[in-house]
Amino acid sequence: MERWKGILLIIVGSMMWGATGPMMEWVLNNSNLSISYFLTIRLVAAGTCILVFLKLQRKQIFTIWKEISWLKQLIIFGVLGMLGVQYTFVAAIEESNASIATLLQFLGPIYIILFVSWKNKMYPPKYQIIGIIGTLVGLFLLLTNAKLDQLLISNEALIWGLAVGVTFSIYTVYPARLMKEWGVLLVVGWGMLIGGVTLAIISGSWRSNEWDQLVHYPINIMVLCIISVGTIAFVLFLSSMKYITAVETSILSSVEPLTAMIISVIWFGQILGAWQYIGVVVMLLFVTWLTVAGEIKWKFKRRK
Repeated sequence: MERWKGILLIIVGSMMWGATGPMMEWVLNNSNLSISYFLTIRLVAAGTCILVFLKLQRKQIFTIWKEISWLKQLIIFGVLGMLGVQYTFVAAIEESNASIATLLQFLGPIYIILFVSWKNKMYPPKYQIIGIIGTLVGLFLLLTNAKLDQLLISNEALIWGLAVGVTFSIYTVYPARLMKEWGVLLVVGWGMLIGGVTLAIISGSWRSNEWDQLVHYPINIMVLCIISVGTIAFVLFLSSMKYITAVETSILSSVEPLTAMIISVIWFGQILGAWQYIGVVVMLLFVTWLTVAGEIKWKFKRRK
């Protein structure tokens, strides 16, 4: 029963997060809101709502601030993980589109593999090398439509897209111990609030002249939807990891880019080339392979 609960959580969470991509693309295309201002509002509002909810449930939301070691980890997660993945993701959408940005975040496992290999001063095992090569082949097809002389996105979009993969890997892996000790909601709530306040301080969002745009319909409704849907998606996605394996998470989270692509095609009329669609399939297959093969190898070693 718990396994099916995890499957439902990851599917619904991935679909909701995939849907926020086209929503954010629409807001960026139909308003003058800057990325910094938009994300400050989103993170501060969502983080505050989660923490207020926990406080109403009589949870001790400030206890984590009394533990210096946990507080350091929480701040790192809030700035590099939560703010990092949010900012790079929205910047990638602004420079390209929601479909491309969502797919590029799936490069996260490759960064994790390369970091672990560098840290251990050893080459990745063969199955990981195969997975990396296959994923990069899919990425090449996605970005070029199999034409060597063209890149279908700008250099800025490519840089932000690659950064999404890096920050997504930090966001996924780093908070595991925090969430196990303090719970998903508390860590996500504080992570969002810390990330939002940090961005506000850096960008000076409170002095922005963009506040008046939030009273205009339908911009205000869409921003509200992005905040609520995105927050629920974060919680559902991270909560699912308590009930299902990494293999199932990897496979089922592929619903996310597919949702973003379907909505983008219907809403914006965005159509990819034939080889780009093949690239999407290849990328998702080999990203899944990296997780599946790793799980099988781990179980084999354990039995021996």
